[in-house]
Amino acid sequence: MLVVHHHSSHFSLLFTLAFTASKMALEERSQHRHSGGRNVHFSSSASVPNAASNRIVGRWLLGCSGLVVGLLSWVVLTESGLSMVDWHLVREMKPPQSEGEWEAEFSKYQQFPEFKILNHNMTLPEFKFIFYMEWGHRMWGRLVGLAYILPTIYFWKKGYFTRSMKGKVLGLCGFVFFQGLLGWYMVKSGLEEKPESHDIPRVSQYRLSAHLGSALLLYCASMWTGLTLLLPAHRIAETKKLMQLRRFAKGTGGLVFLTALSGAFVAGLDAGLVYNSFPKMADRWIPDDLLAFSPTLKNFFENPTTVQFDHRILGITSLTAITGLYLFSRRMMLPKRAKIAISLLAAMAYTQVALGIATLLLYVPTPLAATHQSGSVALLSLAIWVLAELRRMPK
Repeated sequence: MLVVHHHSSHFSLLFTLAFTASKMALEERSQHRHSGGRNVHFSSSASVPNAASNRIVGRWLLGCSGLVVGLLSWVVLTESGLSMVDWHLVREMKPPQSEGEWEAEFSKYQQFPEFKILNHNMTLPEFKFIFYMEWGHRMWGRLVGLAYILPTIYFWKKGYFTRSMKGKVLGLCGFVFFQGLLGWYMVKSGLEEKPESHDIPRVSQYRLSAHLGSALLLYCASMWTGLTLLLPAHRIAETKKLMQLRRFAKGTGGLVFLTALSGAFVAGLDAGLVYNSFPKMADRWIPDDLLAFSPTLKNFFENPTTVQFDHRILGITSLTAITGLYLFSRRMMLPKRAKIAISLLAAMAYTQVALGIATLLLYVPTPLAATHQSGSVALLSLAIWVLAELRRMPK
């Protein structure tokens, strides 16, 4: 299932993070330069990579992560993902032009389950709309690929990458290619005929989760690498409390990622449309059909009740962990940027839980569901920022 929704919240968050990071980093560099005199200026400009080239690469990677967010934002709640029934890297870049070409494309769509079961009354103008939604998503994907690959070639030739950075950017470029293949593999699952099923045609929730999960990994890796280049590591004494806080932050970040990924199963199974009450599920803390499927393991991935229950538990656990992280950090002397990042993470966690509850109680209205999805990426972004602020000084 696919949707176009507002990207502005994602891009404004990334802009704010980049602006805050750059401003604070420049203040620190300014102080360092005044203390170090001419030697600092000479060493940074003598060869590449240097501080200036690192800032350029860091901003590029943050920009790439912003484009990945746009790609993520396109993919969730309207029924447009199965409108393009084949995949060509170059040929499909040009959509149908004449009325005859549109009729031919519509005729291909009519041969597949989504039209036969769900959209058999669809008109050509309605088909054009969902086609353009999916076409836009695929073109955005190609834009993301070019945004990674072309600057990589340029920066490589300019000598902007260290040896370790070369491995990282090659990994990111490879991951973009893998993501495109995974997207088509996901769409194919929704085009298959399933005679034994009379359910609404939809893509496999397993493949949807893999597609979303790999996009989130690409986003996290790009953002982490960009922030570590833009933000100088803090000189903090390696106390026992700091190491505990760092471990706590890593565990919390993993929990936030897992909660976001579980949201893909909720979307893939329309699990938000069962048990639209909170905190109980139909006046019960544990619903009767929680483990209705056999074998038991199948419930966690295919039973809408269990999938929603898991998402609730993960969301509440994430909120509890973030609250604990915030309270634990208040007892420590931390740099200003780190305190700001942890405070924003806590504020966003409460906002995200409120959005999730509202989405559930109001029977998943598309704008609210899209905002809730955006909130999960915002929360993940802030968790990455916190981890970047708490990272160890390189030896």
